[in-house]
Amino acid sequence: MLALITSPEAWAALVTLTVMEIVLGIDNVVFISLLVQRLPQRQALRARQIGLSLALVLRIALLFALSWLIGLQQSLFVGFGIDISWRDLILIAGGAFLVAKATMEMHAAVEGDAEEDGDGDERPSAVAGRAFTLIIGQVAVLDLVFSVDSILTAIGMAEHIEVMVAAVIVAVGIMFWASGPLSSFIAQHPTAKMLALAFLLMVGVMLVADGFDVHIPRGYVYAAMAFSVMVEMLNVAAAGRRQRRRRAPPGPGLD
Repeated sequence: MLALITSPEAWAALVTLTVMEIVLGIDNVVFISLLVQRLPQRQALRARQIGLSLALVLRIALLFALSWLIGLQQSLFVGFGIDISWRDLILIAGGAFLVAKATMEMHAAVEGDAEEDGDGDERPSAVAGRAFTLIIGQVAVLDLVFSVDSILTAIGMAEHIEVMVAAVIVAVGIMFWASGPLSSFIAQHPTAKMLALAFLLMVGVMLVADGFDVHIPRGYVYAAMAFSVMVEMLNVAAAGRRQRRRRAPPGPGLD
């Protein structure tokens, strides 16, 4: 352990893996932040805590089951002229779920939230409890997909599992810290919510394509989304400045 602490190579691998895990975890944080919008504030915080805790536990568990995880890449059958493995099936199913969920959320945002709160006789607490359980279930499913994708990508970037575990812990810690402000920003700006849904839709398509052995460079997707976020931030700043100007009292000498 002391040799790792004093090794420049280990520290370089830790920094590289941490950055990579944060980048790969962005979609995980966005998905959780969007889902918890429908919950009361206290339950939303609890859902974010559970969701990111599951992400941490699953990633560490997969690191200690590398041989089993690598076995997921072995071919099961040939379909559409390509070898399909368990990893491919997980990515295809997870990506399809993400596409469907993002599309439904976009429809609800455009057409108006038509969700029913349950029968008139049903207690609000029961409805809220069912919604919380459903959201945690969806988060758990996507946590598994993102964790498999993240850890398989990280394999080979570090020689020591201790370095990989440390990188995962640091990355999830940063994701947890960022999830609160991100969730609040999405809740306050409807256009940001639509942008986040578009990002998840693209990630879902990318996962499905990856499952069918069609690799879309993630850098292109993330660069496009980063540019869109910059434009959205400029729009938010401009809107805020216009509101401040409207609220400001007229200058002296003006009727």
